[in-house]
Amino acid sequence: MTKAIDFSPINDQMWPKELSDLAGGFAMKLNVYRTMAHHPSLVMAWANLREHVVNQSVLGPEFSEVVILRTGVNLGSDYEWAHHVSRGRALGMSDARIHSLRGSADQMEANDAIFATAVDMLFAEKKLASDAIPQLAALVGKKGVLDVIATVGFYSTLGYMLNSFNTPIDDQIAAELEAQPLTGD
Repeated sequence: MTKAIDFSPINDQMWPKELSDLAGGFAMKLNVYRTMAHHPSLVMAWANLREHVVNQSVLGPEFSEVVILRTGVNLGSDYEWAHHVSRGRALGMSDARIHSLRGSADQMEANDAIFATAVDMLFAEKKLASDAIPQLAALVGKKGVLDVIATVGFYSTLGYMLNSFNTPIDDQIAAELEAQPLTGD
């Protein structure tokens, strides 16, 4: 019989010494990073890319959320979906807009459909089709095209971890969505 390996989120008392510089920062705020903390050097290496993708992407907050939510759909990641429903709402995105990101691109706002189609393309074809690149660039520029790809890659990596280890949705997000379920879900 194979022995199970524990990847549950690391609590404050067991927080790795190597990550003491990140104590109180992003790494301790969410279960996904508490799970990743089983590999402290990975979390340290992750920090700079996270800063760019989460806080400095040229996509802007709403388009970033569109890309992340659609990535979560493609991965079947309940964790990413729940957390980014909350973030999308905090940005003022309507439940109808958020919910549309689970469905067909022809049921979405025009710009959201361009991003969702690009995300779907990256999952299905492992690249952006040549006609998708100018559409994205028209919305977010050349750097934005690269940020779309980087965001999908970043959140895919997180999604693979979350799905592999059944990382639980953080309590505050679960409570928020229980109190205010997404309309249309």
